[in-house]
Amino acid sequence: MTIVVTGATGHLGRLIVEALLRNGTPASDIVAAGRNTDNLADLESVGVGVAKIDYNDAASLDAAFAGAETLMLVSASDPGQRFAQHKAAIDAAVRAGVARIVYTSATNALESTLILVPDHKATEEYLATAGVPFTVLRNNWYHENYDGTVAQARATGTIVTSTGEGRVASASRADYADAAAVVLVDDSHNGKVYELSGDTAWDFAEFAAAASMAFGADVTFESVTPESHTEILIGVGLDAGTAGFVVALDGNIRDGVLGTPTNDLSTLIGRPTTTLAQYLAAAG
Repeated sequence: MTIVVTGATGHLGRLIVEALLRNGTPASDIVAAGRNTDNLADLESVGVGVAKIDYNDAASLDAAFAGAETLMLVSASDPGQRFAQHKAAIDAAVRAGVARIVYTSATNALESTLILVPDHKATEEYLATAGVPFTVLRNNWYHENYDGTVAQARATGTIVTSTGEGRVASASRADYADAAAVVLVDDSHNGKVYELSGDTAWDFAEFAAAASMAFGADVTFESVTPESHTEILIGVGLDAGTAGFVVALDGNIRDGVLGTPTNDLSTLIGRPTTTLAQYLAAAG
């Protein structure tokens, strides 16, 4: 059985490859595919196959997917371009005769108002027409998405957002990667859609309290209006488009889009998910 993991040069894709190896999948049964194969040299040295892919180069996808049984389609990182890239990968998987596809989507992708959802919704809908058995892993937020917030808290002692009392049911990337590794080696998950999240949701006042404990220094949470938040972000150097994107995401959180925890993730990995406090404590 050969499993091709796209995005293997990124954070989540690499963690999925590492989880497969840790769980006993032979290195020779894994192909790590990504844009920059130089970053995969250590995996290649232990026997993992390596393939350079470009979603705009069908030949590279055909070569990478040849002979594969399972495709782990880790969602691409370019908002607005993702669907075209995902479609190219799915089409190549069909040409290669891949037997099943596992796709990392977003929370409640067919109905959510999350600003990042449209590409995921389109991908899920396209997968349903592709004629290949598939599993959808709808990932909530990653703790790692807030590494910049952690740095801000260390430097200033303050966390500033326009999330209001909104909550986030995040987990660590490693948790999500472990779930993907479980699903990839068991085709009984075909046809399933999993809403993956942390076991509990937190708000930014709780984030500040957890950061205070982790850092051994007071961290406070300052809730601002979307308008003030936009001005603050532009004032520290973000361009208007990026600032607007950040504020829109905070608005999604304020509206509760990412705040509903499920037990799908902890059930798949067979343990509780990593809490925000545990993540921050490990970050020190």
